[in-house]
Amino acid sequence: MTDQAARPAARPAREFVVEADGGSRGNPGPAGYGAVVRDAATGETLVEAAEYLGVVTNNVAEYRGLLAGLHAARGLDPDARVHVRMDSKLVVEQMSGRWKIKHPDMKPLATEAARVFPPGRVTYEWIPRADNKHADRLANEAMDAGARGERWSASGSTAELDAGGAGGRAAGAGGSSADADVRAAKAVASPGWGPPDLGAPATFVLLRHGETPLTPQKRFSGSGGSDPSLSSVGREQAEKVAASLARRGTIEAVVASPLARTRETAGIVAARLGLEVAVEEGLRETDFGAWEGLTFGEVRDRHPDDLDAWLASPDAEPTGGGESFAATGARIAATRDRLVAAYAGRTVLLVSHVTPIKTFVQLALGAPPESLFRMELSAASLSAVAYYADGGASVRLFNETSHLR
Repeated sequence: MTDQAARPAARPAREFVVEADGGSRGNPGPAGYGAVVRDAATGETLVEAAEYLGVVTNNVAEYRGLLAGLHAARGLDPDARVHVRMDSKLVVEQMSGRWKIKHPDMKPLATEAARVFPPGRVTYEWIPRADNKHADRLANEAMDAGARGERWSASGSTAELDAGGAGGRAAGAGGSSADADVRAAKAVASPGWGPPDLGAPATFVLLRHGETPLTPQKRFSGSGGSDPSLSSVGREQAEKVAASLARRGTIEAVVASPLARTRETAGIVAARLGLEVAVEEGLRETDFGAWEGLTFGEVRDRHPDDLDAWLASPDAEPTGGGESFAATGARIAATRDRLVAAYAGRTVLLVSHVTPIKTFVQLALGAPPESLFRMELSAASLSAVAYYADGGASVRLFNETSHLR
């Protein structure tokens, strides 16, 4: 037998899939990452990694998650080929060489990531947030542990179970508590049928704008009036909301009504959270027609028959061709469906007005239209509704104002 024939055949290179995520509750804020290494052939989870990072930005946390996943894969087999899947478009495009890396905090992290394996042995793929569930759960576990002053432990992790097993998917890191979302999803599912995990819901945190000069006088102020800005009190309220939401660290996007008072409130909050404000026309207040700027008593004196009809039927319009509650309800239902599809599995702040927010709650509860008259909604108050994959909804909060005290 020749020496060549005596040599064992070369072992084929192993292939791994690395899924990584990072989140920052505040951006910058308390942050953590999660990473999973799977066997590409079997889908078996080989390594889980997570760590609380202290206060850093979301992008830095994502890069740290990538590094952890790559180093874990190298520890298993330095000759392996690796396919990285992440929901960070920035990291994927930069590591693929299609986008330049300009931020000084990310350049050394990207350089280190490129050196873990030789060039050509790592490929990158962008996936939606909803397809990165396991790594997201790990990142949230790490952040939760950090908030308790503890280190994340693999032995205590339930991330793979919460993610629905190997290959499971869910929402991006930095959202609301993963465990709470799963428990709530199961709680609202049909009883007795043993439904599967519905995944993280789209959670709308509903913020009424801060006070305007018209608010203390309880004047009708809809989308057809003077479009007032916030008063000094209203701006202070918005700052308090911003501080409270920054401490909670769960908001991933901010969407506002196009009116001045909501855009101003949203801008104050978004600046504190490090987010941009998207404007959604469907979140505007009802048009109160000729009642704009009047108090309830003034409307009673001037238009008593129209007011009685309005109070008696959701189809009645305010004097002068304003918008009925039925029309507002149809608009909010369409807006809800559009936003649920756009923000599936994410926690989003919707900055809106009295009638739209009450309507979100009324629709979620399946309550009759007259329930709108039985809800009190304070300026700068928070409410919340979660929407699940099966079409169910759960009201989690209503008219919360403790942040204003």
